[in-house]
Amino acid sequence: MDPKGILLFDIDGVIRDVSRSYRLAIKETVYHFVRYKPTTNEIDVLKAEGTWNNDWDASMELIKRHKKKEALDKELPIQSELVRVFSNFYFGGDPNGNSKNWKGYICNEPLLIKNNFFNSLTQKGFSWGFLSGAERPSAKFILEDRLGLKDPPLIAMEDAPSKPDPTGLLRIAQSLLKQELGKEAPVIAYLGDTVADVLTVKNAQKRIPNQLFKSLAVAPPHLHGESKKEERKAYERQLKCAGTDIILSCTEDLIQYSELIS
Repeated sequence: MDPKGILLFDIDGVIRDVSRSYRLAIKETVYHFVRYKPTTNEIDVLKAEGTWNNDWDASMELIKRHKKKEALDKELPIQSELVRVFSNFYFGGDPNGNSKNWKGYICNEPLLIKNNFFNSLTQKGFSWGFLSGAERPSAKFILEDRLGLKDPPLIAMEDAPSKPDPTGLLRIAQSLLKQELGKEAPVIAYLGDTVADVLTVKNAQKRIPNQLFKSLAVAPPHLHGESKKEERKAYERQLKCAGTDIILSCTEDLIQYSELIS
């Protein structure tokens, strides 16, 4: 049977909590090079600009801004060295090696969904896959090793231009459909947690105007504590202003909203 819709997922902040992994790696990488540690809010503000989906690029941009603000007479790190430092914090081992040998922050990522989440979506008639700015080893680790998914459809950082470029979204959506994208195709929905994710859907709509797309969004986990209520509301307003169609309180809520999407 043809799917009633295609549900695509970001991974970081949607499938797993990266506040103490990728986010922490950004902070420590910036500190390594300029002895300044950006706050979580500063990273949120940067991400809200809709451009800095890649965490290596986000780290470099924070270094540049701090260097300019403090008028530091210091050379910017070369990209390869920044990536090496970042990866050492995040993976704590060879990214392409055995994940059992990793000792980095990736070992401390709570899951945001239950193991039967995707089975439930399949039973409801949806096809699903993943579009992530994470490196392929990191994405496969969480999807296959942690969640037990078998060869899940995935476009990772290495596979397509960085969001908000919609190339990766369109590519994986097409791979899951048995027909061309367009007015006869079912809805394509993408759930993310950043402005860049929302803009990716909007840019896909511009490329294929007669295809029905839906942008779904959820605020990242570090904003869901009671003490962060106002910050979460402000973050959700940014997502709404960027053009998201539905804001969920958590990823698991998609099970309840799925019928509305199709």
